[in-house]
Amino acid sequence: MKNTFFKLGALVMMVAIAASCTSKYPGFKKATSGLYYKLYKVGKDTVKPKVKDWISMDYKLVVKVKGKDSTFIDSRKGKQGPLRMQIPASDYKGDVYEGMRMLAAGDSGEFYVNADSLFKKTFRQPSRPKYVDTNSMARFVIHMVTIDAPAELQKKEQETLSKFIADNKITAAPQTSGLYYIEQVAGKGIGIDSGCQVIYNVKISMLDGKQVFGQDSMKFVYGKRPDMSGFLQGIKMMKKGGQARLILPSQLAFGERGYREIPPYTTIIYDVKVIDVKSKADYEKAQALEKKKKDEKKEKTKKAEAGELQKYLKDNKITTKPTASGLYYIEKVKGTGPQIHAGSKVSVQYTGTLLNGKKFDSSRDHGGKPFDVEVGKGNVIKGWDEALLHMSKGGRATLICPSKIAYGEQEMGSIPAFSSLVFDIEVVDVK
Repeated sequence: MKNTFFKLGALVMMVAIAASCTSKYPGFKKATSGLYYKLYKVGKDTVKPKVKDWISMDYKLVVKVKGKDSTFIDSRKGKQGPLRMQIPASDYKGDVYEGMRMLAAGDSGEFYVNADSLFKKTFRQPSRPKYVDTNSMARFVIHMVTIDAPAELQKKEQETLSKFIADNKITAAPQTSGLYYIEQVAGKGIGIDSGCQVIYNVKISMLDGKQVFGQDSMKFVYGKRPDMSGFLQGIKMMKKGGQARLILPSQLAFGERGYREIPPYTTIIYDVKVIDVKSKADYEKAQALEKKKKDEKKEKTKKAEAGELQKYLKDNKITTKPTASGLYYIEKVKGTGPQIHAGSKVSVQYTGTLLNGKKFDSSRDHGGKPFDVEVGKGNVIKGWDEALLHMSKGGRATLICPSKIAYGEQEMGSIPAFSSLVFDIEVVDVK
């Protein structure tokens, strides 16, 4: 499940259908599946959703924490509006999906489900969150907004597309795939084919004019990345300098699932301008040249690292000898708490700099929250795993890590390849 939910004030004026039934939850009925439910009839519609129907709903999920109700999700507080989802088959008897299938559009209801089953089977989590009470029940409050059968959505899409074509006096016939390709400016130069690099500007919108994406100078290699078949078919018909409008029915776009703000079974429009096209041969040549330059830069940095490290040690009057791995471990404050061992879970405050003093990261730049790590599991650079074994809670140290026990030949954000790194660290907790 995801998010979004409803006007509780209106419930005061409603009458519960199930109030007369005996239940461990007053006013609730119990289905043969074990689901506890209470329904509020506020809509005139009587059609209820079936498996694979699309619905939109507002909802709130309340769980028990230390015996008290605690709101886990309240979709009213989100920015996305009612949750849109396709009704799946039930994960188990008495699950929340059974409750959803009890509600027609405009109806509301409350449902109790087992919290363990909800998190493990419906939410597909390894276990119930630890803070949620053991053997407790979770309560959903759901307001059904809309219900649409897939066949109805497909019919509506076709009607909307036909009206758009007529209203905009589009005379171009669709391709056999259903794509409408409307050339606005003819391009020149080589055609787009597998292996070509394409640079293009794009604006994506729905038939109602709402823009959902736009970006200039996008790059991709044709045939090297998955994309919507309608877009790939359309851009293949273009050349450098060309502009075109591609109208993609949903089967060529986001299909029955939709994407983010794009609903299922929605036709979308791509307005595309091709800025440049490099042939496969020219693109591969440019890539090879770029790789050569990077490799040369890496080799130069690699050769310079040892000299730069020795200069840093001399300039900072560091006489500490390196360990066998090359780590320079300089203790500043000896810890007085528990000693760190392999498998210890530690919390560390740290600041990392390059040899030139440029800071590349610090735990204090992330709200001051310490960095948590399990020692000896390879979750951090080798220099850290080794250094932490010398420390205990309360200890402070400076670590100088040559690239071979840091990030090696990898570039990591602002850290160049073959960079020795300096860390000032403080162990604030050991478990």
